[in-house]
Amino acid sequence: MTRFKQAISIGIQLSEHGDALFFGTVNDRNFVSGLSLKHHLFAWHEESYYGTELEISQIQDIEIVLLPAEQVIPFLANCELLRHINWTWQPQAQPLRQIAPLLAVCLEEKAYIPSYTAAKSGKLAWEWDLSASAQAELDAINYDEIDPDFIDRVRAAFSASVFYRYYGTQEAAADLRRDYPLLFSKERMSAGSDEQSWLIDIGWKPDTSPFRPLLQLLEPGMEPETESETEFDPSADEDWRLQLVLQDKLNPALLVPIRLGTDGRCFGTWPETWSEYVRSRSANWLDRLQACLPEAYFSAATAAGDVFAEPLNDRAAWQFLTEDSRRLLDAGWQVLLPSWWEAASRTKPRVRAKISAGAGGSKSGGGESLFGLNSLIDFDWRIAIGDADLTEAEFAELAARNERLVRFRGQWIPLDPRLLAQIRKAMARVDSSRGMSFQEVLQLHLLGGTEGAADRLDPLTGTDDFAGQIRLEVELNKHLNQLIRQLGQQSELPKPELPAGLRAELRPYQHEGFGWLVLLERFGLGACLADDMGLGKTVQLIAYLLHLKERQGEESGQPSLIICPTSVLGNWQKELNRFAPSLRVMLHYGGRRLDGDSFREAADHADVILTSYATAALDQELLKEYAWGTICLDEAQNIKNAQTKQSSAVRSFPARHRIALTGTPIENRLSELWSIYDFISPGFLGSASAFQQHFVQAIEREHNEQRTADLQKLIKPFLLRRKKRDPHIQLDLPDKNEMKMYVNLTAEQGALYDQTVNQLMERMQKLEGIERKGAILAALTQLKQLCDHPVLMTKEPIPSPEDSSKDGKDLEALISRSSKLERLLEMVKELREEGEQCLIFTQYVGMGQMMQRVLEQVLQEPVLYLNGSTPKSARDKMIEQFQAPIETGSAQAGTKKPCVFVLSLKAGGVGLNLTAANHVFHFDRWWNPAVENQATDRAYRIGQTRDVQVHKFISLGTLEERIDEMLESKQQLSDNVIASSEGWITELSTEELRDLFSLRKEWVGQD
Repeated sequence: MTRFKQAISIGIQLSEHGDALFFGTVNDRNFVSGLSLKHHLFAWHEESYYGTELEISQIQDIEIVLLPAEQVIPFLANCELLRHINWTWQPQAQPLRQIAPLLAVCLEEKAYIPSYTAAKSGKLAWEWDLSASAQAELDAINYDEIDPDFIDRVRAAFSASVFYRYYGTQEAAADLRRDYPLLFSKERMSAGSDEQSWLIDIGWKPDTSPFRPLLQLLEPGMEPETESETEFDPSADEDWRLQLVLQDKLNPALLVPIRLGTDGRCFGTWPETWSEYVRSRSANWLDRLQACLPEAYFSAATAAGDVFAEPLNDRAAWQFLTEDSRRLLDAGWQVLLPSWWEAASRTKPRVRAKISAGAGGSKSGGGESLFGLNSLIDFDWRIAIGDADLTEAEFAELAARNERLVRFRGQWIPLDPRLLAQIRKAMARVDSSRGMSFQEVLQLHLLGGTEGAADRLDPLTGTDDFAGQIRLEVELNKHLNQLIRQLGQQSELPKPELPAGLRAELRPYQHEGFGWLVLLERFGLGACLADDMGLGKTVQLIAYLLHLKERQGEESGQPSLIICPTSVLGNWQKELNRFAPSLRVMLHYGGRRLDGDSFREAADHADVILTSYATAALDQELLKEYAWGTICLDEAQNIKNAQTKQSSAVRSFPARHRIALTGTPIENRLSELWSIYDFISPGFLGSASAFQQHFVQAIEREHNEQRTADLQKLIKPFLLRRKKRDPHIQLDLPDKNEMKMYVNLTAEQGALYDQTVNQLMERMQKLEGIERKGAILAALTQLKQLCDHPVLMTKEPIPSPEDSSKDGKDLEALISRSSKLERLLEMVKELREEGEQCLIFTQYVGMGQMMQRVLEQVLQEPVLYLNGSTPKSARDKMIEQFQAPIETGSAQAGTKKPCVFVLSLKAGGVGLNLTAANHVFHFDRWWNPAVENQATDRAYRIGQTRDVQVHKFISLGTLEERIDEMLESKQQLSDNVIASSEGWITELSTEELRDLFSLRKEWVGQD
């Protein structure tokens, strides 16, 4: 029995994008359903997952199957069909089936080229590059009965196949852009370009000609027809000229000048073997050049002559160098410019202030201040353009010629009008007729004239005005170079002889510090001596003050003013008397201090006046009317807030020299550093707002490394910073052992802690703005006090010794309510049994009073307590008692020597020498490790002979533990310049506050 095959006739239409629309008929009348067609026709087509991924659409009543453009040619070239169906192809499909195998070979062999037609429209597409025989087959196909746009649609399908097959991934597309960048350049498609030239220009096809055409710019003094440039010849042509040359590919030094006529033909003498290439390649040269260059280059050409026969004026030559040569390069032309141009165009002009030779030299008779930051220094402008170094007069003369290209001292100088304007602007910032201040010289030397000046501080204006400007530099003379080198390197510091009246042996680093202060005073420059606590800043300053007195001899010079915290006034009096008894010291402090003429008369006969910060603010009008030789701030961080009355008062006092002593020039914020520097060198770091905008925001918030480096460069000459552990210090100090003492809260403390946090969270739902911040800070204080002792929060009276002496129960009950207090008593009793002394620091006056009473009753010995309200005389007596040797006892027989010293962190954390103690307790934690370290250094300093044990108390599960974690990350504050303080807590969300404050109850004790 015979079986008949099913017969299906296939029709194909191509879209303008190359997609194929397939439809089928049975018996030439009935259309096959789209579903049936795609399942049968594409049953063996793996790329479409056997037809399952193909779309079915409907045109009128006909269902069609859409085959994506990239699959059309591969499918038709290798058309595997079901054999049980009799397939036929309708007439319009036949040409496509004939073409497909030819184009599939092109795809396989990568015989394709970029489409020149698409490129002219700014698009990227691909065309086949058939062999001669394949092209003949393509030409023989009959297209009479098909769509006239058929070939364009086939091209679209072929291009899609190339993209899909070879450039379908991001990596492949990136490789194409990297390997053929000119393929994507619109400038390469000039109006006069042809397809073959374009393919060669973009590098797709090799250039087989033995030469390459170049357009050469000849400068005045160069012969037009030379193989290479020679030295300047004054008798040669005095104009700029363009000429077309052929460069030998095998011998690039060989340049053959040719003439290009207005009809596009070339004239000249070249090797015979080049002739055929010249004829084939030069046909479109003129059109391509005219498409790239303005009409002005060709307007003077004559039919008989070279299109570039007419010379160029100065402006035309400048335009060719700066603009038109780049357009030619972008369009695929090779351009030959004068050899000096590349370096000249790359090198940005520089403006340099050359300091006159005598500025900064020593004066005979020596001791006078030569400068000061505001002192004016003579200088001359020098302008470097390319290799030429011009004086201000020479620059003005050349600029007045209004030419773009000027020959000067045998070399060409490009004078870009925009750069000239920037040079004039840079020079206008400083008037050379009045001179430049030493502050400007120093800032320019430290910040100016460095690469990458964009986004940098303009040293002269203090603004971000460097971007795009001329580099402004300074050329120091011998004297200033030596001075700045000395300021920048400790090894270069001079070591003047120590004053004869000094009653102390200075360590080598202290001698360096003394010499540094003397050097800065000589030049009227402010100083910030920022040695670690305990390194002897006091004795270095005393040596400096003695130096001033002995230099002046018997003459009555200007006295020096020392401003310090009240707590260390007595210490300064004793140290001055101990190390420099010849200095006449006057104390300006207390209700009986002098005023008016009495003060001035007494000050005139003194060498040093001592006063406190509070007194300086009260007596501002008196002190600012006096002419001080030197003003020194001890613990200069006291003026860290520039807006306070105390800070503004101190900065208003006039002085020939200003010195700041501090172990912590930065405690929390960069603005503190600005305040200190605005005292020692007013205006050097700009205004407060400019400093905030340029440095604070960039460093504290953005951690900008370049701004950090800039600030370090600016402050370094006036900052001497040594640390105890620096190798060259060689203090041979004993060890300092820091340990954390973790304690639990009692049940009472835990309950009160929870209650406080819950109340705060409830209030956070209602409060806003300043009320919300106030509530958070109040709760913060309450929680920290609770960790110390609940009495600080409940405000109960502390039992007196009389009440506690009855049966001791009241005292025991008081102690048991705080695990911290219990642990402190245990440790203090143990160290007292071993005959050792200790310091105990707390932030809260009530806690200090409680510890004093409790410790006195438990130890049965006097306990000292120093806080901000302690009078100066009482402070001095306490320090003397504590530091007195144990064997001597006190002045009164039968009394015990105090060996435990309780101090408030603010009043006792600075300026005191308490080396008798070798234990330091931090009962509650401060927010800044620098402040805690200052307090520790009351005991850990020069004079300490025993290892110092530092005990830091932390209540587990509380805010204190979280504070400790934050302190660990803040330890590098002064080095890395980061911002932090309690203020950030007030900005936290309610949930963040809950996480920060909430008590972890596993650490709360049980009753």
